[in-house]
Amino acid sequence: MATNKTLSEAEALEQYRVSFENVASQPEIATIMAEFGYDETLLTEGKTLLTKARQTYDFNKKEDDETSEAYNNFITTKENLANTYTLHRKKAKVIFRKEPVTLSKLSISGSLPKSYIKWLEAVKKFYAVAFGDTEIETKLAKLKVTPTELESTIALIAELEINRAEYLREKGESQNATKTKDKAFGELDDWMSEFYTVGKIALEDNPQLLESLGKFIRS
Repeated sequence: MATNKTLSEAEALEQYRVSFENVASQPEIATIMAEFGYDETLLTEGKTLLTKARQTYDFNKKEDDETSEAYNNFITTKENLANTYTLHRKKAKVIFRKEPVTLSKLSISGSLPKSYIKWLEAVKKFYAVAFGDTEIETKLAKLKVTPTELESTIALIAELEINRAEYLREKGESQNATKTKDKAFGELDDWMSEFYTVGKIALEDNPQLLESLGKFIRS
């Protein structure tokens, strides 16, 4: 985040861009700043830092968007699976209410786990046991839980696992992009802080020129 806490990162980028633009477009400012060490070479250094910060900012936003999309896909798939499994589980508990061994095999004899990993393991076991077991499939079919439904739900489980892996990957990339962006902003903010401090001294007798460097340095 920009060190100037009164500005958002986007606002800081725009303010810095305008400052460089005005130094370049106003010869009087350029001449005075050059006398204080900010010649074209040093200004190029600052512009390079600005470009880097802009690029890392845009890339971070892109990664954040991709993470949000991946998370939405993951949550949507999880909700679909949860709804399907909850219905199948209720029906199975009715069908096998007098068969404790089958209830245990299907992992539906106790309460439904709350944590994601344990919940998913219970879901996976239910379909792994039910699908392909002719006796269980026949009984489930009586309450309209067909082998085709079981198979499609197994495919939904696989989709969920892929979506979660994708989300975690995107989340990691987004966090890494944030660190890179923060480092770039830290370097830019530090450079600009000194630039504005020197500018305030150099242009002290020229308030109209001082204004061109941005509101950040106004007294």
